[in-house]
Amino acid sequence: MPLGRIFPRLLSLEASPTLYVFGGLPASGKSTLSKHLARIVGAVYLRADTIEQTLRDAGMSLAGPEGYLVAYAVARDNLALGLSVVSDSVNPIAITRETWRQVAVDCGAQLVEVEVVCSDSEEHRRRVESRQSDVPGLALPSWPQVRDREYEAWPGEPIAIDTAGDSVEASCRELEQRLGLPHEG
Repeated sequence: MPLGRIFPRLLSLEASPTLYVFGGLPASGKSTLSKHLARIVGAVYLRADTIEQTLRDAGMSLAGPEGYLVAYAVARDNLALGLSVVSDSVNPIAITRETWRQVAVDCGAQLVEVEVVCSDSEEHRRRVESRQSDVPGLALPSWPQVRDREYEAWPGEPIAIDTAGDSVEASCRELEQRLGLPHEG
């Protein structure tokens, strides 16, 4: 077995760091996939929901991009240390995506963009309506809020993962395959 699979941090320190930017509507499967990737490549994991809820818990009233701004800064710090970073956020509009791209450029990091979708609207609705938050205190959006959320089409060609009808394991395998990673057994 390659050393990078046994010691994932060693792998991330040998090559230039990579910024993996995930995006997708709530309950599409992006947190599951981004956590999986962070674990198998030994990357720093940054989740907008966790950052934003922590700011709220500290008494801040969020009116805009505060959580994203914190995530960009923490990503820069870690990329500058040579550590790869996985960003997990809805990432719904061009300006947030462009800022992530600029973070990668500023740090001399590779950039991989991953858009996660659930193309089956009934399955997506079931996921939204049945999920439990794993971030204490985080109020999850309703189906109408998810369905009606502003979400711009991605420019270029991000890696697209459609989780509709797939098991978590199958979606993780697809992500690994699309990234050219050996499948974690």
